[in-house]
Amino acid sequence: MSYAAKMNRSAVWAALAAVLALVAAAPPALAAVDAVKLRQGALQGAAMGDVIAFKDIPYAAPPVGDLRWRPPQAPAPWTGVRKAEAFGPACIQPASPNRPLLATSEDCLTLNVWTPATRPAGAKLPVMVWIHGGAFVYGTASTPFYDGTRFARDGVVLVSLNYRLGRFGFFAHPALTAADPSGPLGNYGLMDQIAALNWVKANIAAFGGDPTNVTIFGESAGAMSVNYLMVSPMARGLFSKAISESGFGRVAGAAIRGAADSAEAVGSKIAEGLGVKGRDAAALAALRALPAEKLNAAPAGLSDPTIPSPMIDGVVVPQSVPAAFAAGHQAKVPFLQGGNSWEASLFPKIRQDPEATLTKAGPLRGALIALYGGPGDLAKVAMDVTTDAAVIEPDRFLARQMVKAGVPAFVYFFSYVPAPQRAGMPGAPHGGEIMYVFDNLPEAPISFGAYKIPAATPDDAKIAQAMHAYWVVFARTGDPGGAGGVAWPRFDARSEPVLEFGADGVRVRPEFRKARLDAVAAAAKP
Repeated sequence: MSYAAKMNRSAVWAALAAVLALVAAAPPALAAVDAVKLRQGALQGAAMGDVIAFKDIPYAAPPVGDLRWRPPQAPAPWTGVRKAEAFGPACIQPASPNRPLLATSEDCLTLNVWTPATRPAGAKLPVMVWIHGGAFVYGTASTPFYDGTRFARDGVVLVSLNYRLGRFGFFAHPALTAADPSGPLGNYGLMDQIAALNWVKANIAAFGGDPTNVTIFGESAGAMSVNYLMVSPMARGLFSKAISESGFGRVAGAAIRGAADSAEAVGSKIAEGLGVKGRDAAALAALRALPAEKLNAAPAGLSDPTIPSPMIDGVVVPQSVPAAFAAGHQAKVPFLQGGNSWEASLFPKIRQDPEATLTKAGPLRGALIALYGGPGDLAKVAMDVTTDAAVIEPDRFLARQMVKAGVPAFVYFFSYVPAPQRAGMPGAPHGGEIMYVFDNLPEAPISFGAYKIPAATPDDAKIAQAMHAYWVVFARTGDPGGAGGVAWPRFDARSEPVLEFGADGVRVRPEFRKARLDAVAAAAKP
């Protein structure tokens, strides 16, 4: 089992929720615009200068009542003109002191579209579909960092979406299996994402987008979702390129059934904790009748292994991401991925107890410590090992599999930290690249608990403009080229180059961290 699979995931919840909630800016004034006509009905969005945003568009029926834990169903049409000027509610998720108050609902399967206000008749603009992170438990498409204005100004139609989270989105139970033994099970949040991509294919032309040129991209749980979509037969043909930001590429999902720790076994324990026993139709009806707030609460006595996440169901996800990539079963589309220099920010307990991490290397512990700077600062060694083992080495692994399949792959490393933070921050934290990718840097300092972001400087803006430009060009062509001024080389077996976004600008790094990553890969083997 890899280091990433062994981490305490409760730390992921708190840290990732804080990252996602760093900005709570007031929205700018908007003006109503002419309606867009879809198959479902007419939509009226809102304009902000040269960009039009359409928000809270239903892409599936509300997954409530008898539709809880079913594949998403087609949304109902409407009459008249539907206002699409404000975000809809986030999907139900646990309360957290690290997030601003969110309006949540089980009726949350909506998406948002940003498009240029002026475009040529019959325009076919590249489309980018953003999948938010949040450990498959938290998050929402309405997070201000995810505003698609900059992408739309650069000629991209940007889509963001909500999907079912927690036990609403990722849940298995023997009663569900009995009701549909050969159907898709457990991965309802991933099914939502696939339904949203089908909606994009059917409707995005009305917004000026090209349904044959769709790039999926996401961060953390959103990047893991991208990886799962890369291996899902149900998603084939719905996207032509993919970007995975901090995607934990060696994490393997639990099996639906057949093991003591299977998703079904966990689901049964959860159901019993909620007062529902049995595995027949009556038990399933009782589960579907549970109030959403009760299902959202953590049952007493259940610990971290019950954290909801994607699973191997044989239909939506036939096999784990690493196994599918190794077997060449992934989608054969251009693939851009990378991670940050302080991914260990997700795991604060590592600093307090570095040996808990380092002893997992077994007999390779000493060699690993030597490669990572020696025993002088074991806390730093453990954090750096965690960063590489959880994200950076898996990035290299997946890129190598793309090379074997003869498909373009591009790998980045984001280490940029604003100058005022460099003395006190070990590196770029998990999620730290998002505001650069979206080119949504703050104009004034932002504080949120322990997280502080200074006002953007010209140096910060250069990194954001470069990173954003690469993402745009990749979405257009499948090759980021030299959009930021430095040509981004395709990953190859000879030099395995990585493009670093760092304090010294944008630089190509051949054979990036080769010795360290080789050691981490060796230590992670059972």
